[in-house]
Amino acid sequence: MRRSFLKTIGLGVIVLSLGLLSPLSAASYPPIKNTKVGLALSSHPLASEIGQKVLEEGGNAIDAAVAIGFALAVVHPAAGNIGGGGFAVIHLANGENVALDFREKAPLKATKNMFLDKQGNVVPKLSEDGYLAAGVPGTVAGMEAMLKKYGTKKLSQLIDPAIKLAENGYAISQRQAETLKEARERFLKYSSSKKYFFKKGHLDYQEGDLFVQKDLAKTLNQIKTLGAKGFYQGQVADLIEKDMKKNGGIITKEDLASYNVKWCKPVVGSYRGYKIISMSPPSSGGTHLIQILNVMENADLSALGYGASKNIHIVAEAMRQAYADRSVYMGDADFVSVPVDKLINKAYAKKIFDAIQPDTVTPSSQIKPGMGQLHEGSNTTHYSVADRWGNAVSVTYTINASYGSAASIDGAGFLLNNEMDDFSIKPGNPNLYGLVGGDANAIEANKRPLSSMSPTIVLKNNKVFMVVGSPGGSRIITTVLQVISNVIDYNMNISEAVSAPRFHMQWLPDELRIEKFGMPADVKDNLTKMGYQIVTKPVMGDVNAIQVLPKTKGSVFYGSTDPRKEF
Repeated sequence: MRRSFLKTIGLGVIVLSLGLLSPLSAASYPPIKNTKVGLALSSHPLASEIGQKVLEEGGNAIDAAVAIGFALAVVHPAAGNIGGGGFAVIHLANGENVALDFREKAPLKATKNMFLDKQGNVVPKLSEDGYLAAGVPGTVAGMEAMLKKYGTKKLSQLIDPAIKLAENGYAISQRQAETLKEARERFLKYSSSKKYFFKKGHLDYQEGDLFVQKDLAKTLNQIKTLGAKGFYQGQVADLIEKDMKKNGGIITKEDLASYNVKWCKPVVGSYRGYKIISMSPPSSGGTHLIQILNVMENADLSALGYGASKNIHIVAEAMRQAYADRSVYMGDADFVSVPVDKLINKAYAKKIFDAIQPDTVTPSSQIKPGMGQLHEGSNTTHYSVADRWGNAVSVTYTINASYGSAASIDGAGFLLNNEMDDFSIKPGNPNLYGLVGGDANAIEANKRPLSSMSPTIVLKNNKVFMVVGSPGGSRIITTVLQVISNVIDYNMNISEAVSAPRFHMQWLPDELRIEKFGMPADVKDNLTKMGYQIVTKPVMGDVNAIQVLPKTKGSVFYGSTDPRKEF
């Protein structure tokens, strides 16, 4: 008997059934359940197992998050990293909410025009591939900072599983073998990457091959012994500076020694009685997630039901305005004034909602940032952790593009990020992922580039209700948004919410992106008649989410890893 997840009414409504959603049916991916210690979910099963074991052995959510962060650097090199950076949002059992910014920084020698030729034109690929494309990494400092402030275990305990995986190897998955082949031509440009990502320096890895990373294990051992100093000073720092000088990069030992994480207040909003805790600038994720939810709150989305054309229209128009605002107002708050309070103001959201035409698209050319008032790649990775005591951690970190800049540090065994491309290389020009930025996100020494990463925690009655996040570059915000809405507006369980079809609108390019399996013909027709240019994509996002439901004693933890994921 075919099961329909949601019975909906009205014209142009998506009905989630096995036939429509296959192979992403939530019936095929039931929620993961744990009633005792909590849950740790990531984009790779080996990393998730390591995090779960930490919880089972008495560690808290922060301990598990640190262990997962280092493990992903080994088993998911396309995105997991020690050569990149990211953000963490943390809810503590005592009710405190904090955010950690360990985003990469522009090196001291960085300049506004460093990726332009003498005529002021963007030099193709210069900000995407190679050593010059890298920002100063923040991941190792971020992991240490989380652990020192809120963890209970020693770093040596938590990094050991990652070291063993690097030293002894693990089996390459089918998808990882495919992504390595996709990056082949990029790796071939750099001798160190040829050494690390090909068998014998020239043969492609195949599914089932053992992937051993001896040099990475040495680097992780330095961190185990010396903490973050083992990365930012000493032997590893020497290797980084040496490779930079040799290959036209500009990161120095001074850059590394002066890197600092930033503890900050998260962006906080509300949606239909739930509290939304998300990341503050230089991530645009939390601000615009809450901005879009504020607009949606003006509509009774549940009345028409999931997938109704009218609902998609309202949400897409809210997305359009948020991304227009992002292009002008968002940047590193240490360098520019970011009007977060105005952007997440519910009165501003009401003005956006009132400007939405019921049956007609407003072309992006007519949308101006701050109307009425005041595309990153898919190879970021996200993981979520919640423990038995009420602590929760939502972490999104990245090296930007798949396998970052494709350049590795010789002797240290890790890939460099290409986060310099997340700056506005030339204001008004789209970056690698189609996102347009302005002067607020221009390159400056020591500045952190704008991001869409949206690690988020949702509270109900001040207790953890959801921990959620995703990779996906410019699509991160809209992916996280839809998972939250699916649970709150449409009463889906966490697996249904993660598996459900997604759509995306980001102002420019002026197109509504949908997943190939996710929208019936009548819904497409309705939206096309409204004026949407619909573009089909295979899949969007890779969510790892946890839902916590209270019981008489303790809580029940339900989790879902995205069936879209690579592994």
